[in-house]
Amino acid sequence: MSDSMRDSKRDSISGAHVHQADTVVVGAGIVGLAHALAAARRGERVVVFERDDYAVGASIRNFGMIWAVGQQRGAIYERALRSREIWLETAAKTGLWAEQSGSLHLAHRPDEVAVLEEFVAATPAARERGVRMLSAREAVERSHVARPEGLLAAMWSPTELNVDPRHALPAVAEHLVAEYGVDIRFGTTVRSVDLPTVSTTAGEWRAGRVFVCSGNDFATLYPQVYAHSGLVRCKLQMMRTGVQPGGRPLGPMLCGGLTLLHYAAFDGLAARDALAARMDEELPYHREHGIHVLLSQTADGRLTIGDSHAYAMTHDPFEDEAVNEAVRDYLGTFADLPDPRVTERWTGYYPSLRDGRTELVTSPEPGVTVVNGVGGAGMTLSFGLAEEVVGAGAGG
Repeated sequence: MSDSMRDSKRDSISGAHVHQADTVVVGAGIVGLAHALAAARRGERVVVFERDDYAVGASIRNFGMIWAVGQQRGAIYERALRSREIWLETAAKTGLWAEQSGSLHLAHRPDEVAVLEEFVAATPAARERGVRMLSAREAVERSHVARPEGLLAAMWSPTELNVDPRHALPAVAEHLVAEYGVDIRFGTTVRSVDLPTVSTTAGEWRAGRVFVCSGNDFATLYPQVYAHSGLVRCKLQMMRTGVQPGGRPLGPMLCGGLTLLHYAAFDGLAARDALAARMDEELPYHREHGIHVLLSQTADGRLTIGDSHAYAMTHDPFEDEAVNEAVRDYLGTFADLPDPRVTERWTGYYPSLRDGRTELVTSPEPGVTVVNGVGGAGMTLSFGLAEEVVGAGAGG
């Protein structure tokens, strides 16, 4: 008797109703939804299980930046651009807000200009997509909030896309259901995986393969994988203003010199060492708390400001207002907001790999793939990563 016949006989004897799917995805954050989309596009019957009643994790606690320009040069940059394409395809079908705003890296010191100029010179793939240096005058013409005092130059990148995460995640989920018939079960916890059986709080499911995209809850399923994964939790602090006067759009998303020390795109550039040395001396508090400052917008015109980065397996639950003040102070060195009053503050948590890897993709047993560790680039990389992972799994 085959294994499938034996399983069917057992289910018949027990009287249990077993649901069927080709692919099960655990987690309905952006990583899980991206894998559900990639599988559904291949014609597979997909079910997604999410333990919470709606997405509340890192996928909605972020800037909404699809930030290709900051990603590791080469294949990861191309993955980010593929993700951008999928975001735009989804926006065209659903009407979700996806602003092709681009980004400006504002440079107020010569060492910041040097890093940006070296990046442009060393990255032909970015130049081919329109990344270039601007004069100070050209930069302030593109951004009405960029502070002109002391501005030396800026780097313009047209590839960055702005979505509103609190609306984008539900829109993607609804798109999966309406367009591809994906079954998304919110408020449902996966208890165990023993393929072909997936046991959940909503009953038993039979599936051919499983993608575990559980985000910050990375120790519940396959704890042995995570014990040796190198993952740690990153805690960040972020803020949001009210709607700006007059409803004027932000335009390009903005950042300053500290961001050049945060993103892998600038790793290995010779000019970066001098910048890091100066920042360590002049801004020790910011460096100690992993602060770099980004500015983006929501669909209704509010501005999102952040953030800090602290790494540990367990974090205290408290928000440090001194960190928020340091973020706002640094923002003021390169941007002048019409109404800077903060109306919301929050902390976020996501799993991070601290050794240079851009993701954790591993198979603890046949048919099961764990995908995690995309860090703060989940919105930017997940769609492209999912196409690679799902395609590889189907071909294996």
